[in-house]
Amino acid sequence: MLKKPLERLLQEAEENNTHSLKRTLNGFNLILIGIGIIIGAGLFSLTGIAAANHAGPAVTISFAIAALGCAFAALCYAEFASMIPIAGSAYTYSYATMGEFFAWVIGWDLVLEYSVGAATVAISWSQYLLKFLSSYGIHFPPQLVYSPFESVTLANGEVVHGIINLPAALIVILISMVLIKGTKGSALMNAIVVSLKVGVVLVFITLGVHYINPENYIPYIPNNTGTFGEFGWTGILRGAGIVFFVFIGFDAVSTAAQEAKQPQRNMPIGILGSLIVCTVLFMVFSHVMTGMANYTEFKGSAAPVAIAIEKTPFKWLSQAIILAILIGYTSVILVDLMAQSRIFYSMSRDGLLPKVFSEIHPKFRTPWKSNILFAAFISLFAAFVPITVVGEMTSIGTLLAFVIVCAGVLIMRKTMPDAPRSFKTPLVPLVPILGILTCVGMMVFLPLDTWIRLFAWMAIGILIYFTYGKKHSLVRKQQQ
Repeated sequence: MLKKPLERLLQEAEENNTHSLKRTLNGFNLILIGIGIIIGAGLFSLTGIAAANHAGPAVTISFAIAALGCAFAALCYAEFASMIPIAGSAYTYSYATMGEFFAWVIGWDLVLEYSVGAATVAISWSQYLLKFLSSYGIHFPPQLVYSPFESVTLANGEVVHGIINLPAALIVILISMVLIKGTKGSALMNAIVVSLKVGVVLVFITLGVHYINPENYIPYIPNNTGTFGEFGWTGILRGAGIVFFVFIGFDAVSTAAQEAKQPQRNMPIGILGSLIVCTVLFMVFSHVMTGMANYTEFKGSAAPVAIAIEKTPFKWLSQAIILAILIGYTSVILVDLMAQSRIFYSMSRDGLLPKVFSEIHPKFRTPWKSNILFAAFISLFAAFVPITVVGEMTSIGTLLAFVIVCAGVLIMRKTMPDAPRSFKTPLVPLVPILGILTCVGMMVFLPLDTWIRLFAWMAIGILIYFTYGKKHSLVRKQQQ
């Protein structure tokens, strides 16, 4: 199996010229990038869904279990990120451990996840924007906020068909422009967004803790209904599988390794730091929310936090929560677009994709042509495809990446035991094995349509690899 030598990866990490990404991110920036994508609107919706349908007040335990599963993979990511501090995340790591074909498979899959994720979040962002503005009497024509395949019934009974989801397209283009100007600017924007978003979460916790009704915690673990996954411990485990999707941000942190200052030190800080901060916030947030309102009240609601707020005199906070969701979605789109373009950048530099995806702007030192191309593609997708077709942003690609990274640590420890590691995954092989088992277990329970989508995308990717990537591979040419 053709592999990319570790020596070459380290050489690429040390490059500092016009063909290299500019290192501007410190450990704090990386933690904020992770928090930016982890704390999204999922916190304000998935928590209520998991509590109402599966775990009850014990959704806090679900968060702890999901975080533990993520921690296994995060420890493995941290070792690789400190060893191989260049852009590309799991794609780069698998190139060094499992070979070119596996690297292509995981890189291609991650691109799908980030691209579809960005489009999906952009569409939902537009819907929340309309809800927020409507409370102030500002309304947009339905034709400009729905895709051509969607229709809406007005108050007078008239059915209006959409033409274009303009807000969704514009937010993708706007954030892409921010990314083109460089990660320093986007890091500053992300820092502001994360500060506002975390601030709203802290306000909710601080105010809500005074309105907790202890009776809402009884029973803390509701009895199982007789159906697997409906309360009891199986419900807690099912809830962990649901809230797991909120934790995948640290994977995006690793894609920015080539733009990190002192990556051997700062990448583990960014990956593990963002996971720890978010785990604490999520557990406290869910505990307060299920204490303010009984978990049964969240059933069927897309805005469980609003239900909890109704138990307080602070009704104005519901608008702040919608604003926080908008802010959360904005930061998620930013990190999705950045991560996706950096993976294509790495694949292009290796010759597996056309050079246009790795051309660096002479001033901003960013893969600007890649940003422009994907701004066009994803904005068109967000503008003209309904959210029901785009589907919910799933984690199957991320879970697959986690499995490969955990397996990669096992392989590297065996094949290159003396390679320099500024951070070592503890308790090897136990931690990587637990990471693999946890992630595979979650993949098994994902919906069938998620697997179908994955296989279809993989088929297209494999075709491109054998018709273009394999023929233009720089590593393959150098080893011939």
